[in-house]
Amino acid sequence: MNLEEYFARTGYKGSLEKQDLETLTDIFQHHIRAVPFENLSIHCGEKITLELEHVYNKIVRRKRGGWCMENNQLLGWVLRCLGYDTSFLGAYVFNPHQNAYATIMTHLVVKVVIEGKAYIVDGGFGVSYQMWQPMELVSGKDQPQAPGVFRFTEKNAVWYLEKMRRKQYIPNQNFSNSDLLEKKECRKVYMFSLEPRTVEDFRFQCTYLQTSPDSLFTKKSICTLQTTDGFRALIGWTFTETTYNYKENMDLVEFVTLEDEEVEKTLKEKFNITLDRKLVPINVKGSYTI
Repeated sequence: MNLEEYFARTGYKGSLEKQDLETLTDIFQHHIRAVPFENLSIHCGEKITLELEHVYNKIVRRKRGGWCMENNQLLGWVLRCLGYDTSFLGAYVFNPHQNAYATIMTHLVVKVVIEGKAYIVDGGFGVSYQMWQPMELVSGKDQPQAPGVFRFTEKNAVWYLEKMRRKQYIPNQNFSNSDLLEKKECRKVYMFSLEPRTVEDFRFQCTYLQTSPDSLFTKKSICTLQTTDGFRALIGWTFTETTYNYKENMDLVEFVTLEDEEVEKTLKEKFNITLDRKLVPINVKGSYTI
């Protein structure tokens, strides 16, 4: 495991000496545009494990992506190696279909402190809720980014993340009522405390999420990647491409349904992913929005 190999994977060629916000942002953006948020291992007979060396080999050497416990663990390792003050936090993800936060802490994020200011760095959420810049950990402050306006709110030592999006233009009207589309303009994303966590705190969740029939990740095969002007997503057989601010205060969301034989080709061409095993796509309705 070495940093040069990781940066070759993400294409980052900037400074490795500075531990400032600008460098952190640049490293982070290269990661989210090179490394997909994906759970494809579950749907092609592979086991997801949290050992850092396994995560490194999967993402860096095999050029795959991963979910939050993989992406953010790797990012945390990179930032620590560079001298950043980092720690892991655990979050409870909001389920829009149940209108409630999860009761299990399933989401791992990275906290980075620079010159006394704390930032949340989360490279493992995907779709339109993927932040593009580290977010300052302050309550009640709108933090506009390309995907929309993010905001933290703190109540009784619990922090809540929400995002306000633009209007959406969907040219293919067959998808205008798709359950993948988020209908609300303001959406809760997750909640968390500032209690430091370790990867060990996520062992049970890692197994549960890839085996339980109640898990979102067993119900949907997901691969999403941020681009320079939006993001791509392949959920089951549905491929979407979103362009942020395509028109003033409006995002363009394009949908297409793939045939079985197009799935593998799309993964290679749009996400730079080649799987070792055969993928069995799945998209059970509900519980996931873009």
